[in-house]
Amino acid sequence: MKEIDLAYRTMFAELGQRSLDGSFETDFPVGGRFVKVPVKGRSYWYFDLPVQGKVTRSYVGPQSDSEITKRVEAFAEIKNDLRARRKLVSTLTREAGLPAPERFTGDVVQAMANAGLFRLRGVLVGTVAFQCYPGLLGVRFPSTALQTGDADFAQFHSVSAAVADTLPPMLDVLKNLDETFREIPHQMDGRRSTRFRNASRYEVEFLTPNRGSSDYDGKPAEMPALGGAAAQPLHFLDFLIYEPVRSVLLHGAGVNVVVPAPERYAVHKLIVADRRRDDPMGHLKRDKDARQAALLSEALIGTRRGTDLAAAFAEAWERGPAWREALRNGLGYLLGKMRATVTSGLVEGLRDLGADPATFGFDAATNPPP
Repeated sequence: MKEIDLAYRTMFAELGQRSLDGSFETDFPVGGRFVKVPVKGRSYWYFDLPVQGKVTRSYVGPQSDSEITKRVEAFAEIKNDLRARRKLVSTLTREAGLPAPERFTGDVVQAMANAGLFRLRGVLVGTVAFQCYPGLLGVRFPSTALQTGDADFAQFHSVSAAVADTLPPMLDVLKNLDETFREIPHQMDGRRSTRFRNASRYEVEFLTPNRGSSDYDGKPAEMPALGGAAAQPLHFLDFLIYEPVRSVLLHGAGVNVVVPAPERYAVHKLIVADRRRDDPMGHLKRDKDARQAALLSEALIGTRRGTDLAAAFAEAWERGPAWREALRNGLGYLLGKMRATVTSGLVEGLRDLGADPATFGFDAATNPPP
């Protein structure tokens, strides 16, 4: 796997800083002010803005997020440099060969960012999120692993209920992009929608971790912060979106997004690859999941982050028998050389963590048991 030049990696990091600055300028006019609010022993930033004689308050994020707090403290000095950022995006895509999303997908993610989804601790997931990892890790991925036809977003239900803020009406946000967007009534509860589709059959879907009880299986979850959209509960999603990271989608002037930690994305793809068996198109989706898991794992191992991958693998392994079976099967879907690279990298990473690889299903030959 080919790494990009250090100059481009530095440029990507700079774009991340600038795009976060720019998102603050868009979301928080200079006429307002930031306030720190204690909640259950932790401090959170909110933004107060006078509107027609009244003050509206919007949730910003936890004080513990150093990037947010730094931007809060430097708010008076933040300048929007859209033209310079567009040039950075162009350089990174044209010269460095980093992936840019299909234009409409980029517009969808930009609209969600402008509406405040990432500010409200939403997470971009799926292949669109995967497109953000090459710049983050400083590598190039094959274009075939980056293709997608929809956009998926996730949020913890507990977060959605706690932030005391909400997006504008979701259908309005999407109709501003394309008037043909409509709500797709959920099969188990037609009063709610977790998906929105336009005339070209492009879909935007909202997801949330299954909260543990089988009573929630398949039923849409009400999400107070998502502007009237519900979310589809999924198993294993809590692992994926725990402690996400910031990256940049190379669209327009750069869209500052929140995506799963790359090591969690890689391990999660191993797990869900094994869950495709009952899907009518399961073998195609399984192969795509396995390929993304392998590429991202190889990138982590090759950029000296194999211990991060191993730690995520170990966490998933320790969650129980169903997780272990899915991980074993997921590794089995990797093709020969890729499988050897990933398994040997996991073994080395586990040893670096002071763990016995045999405890996590690896034998002396660094292969998972059948």
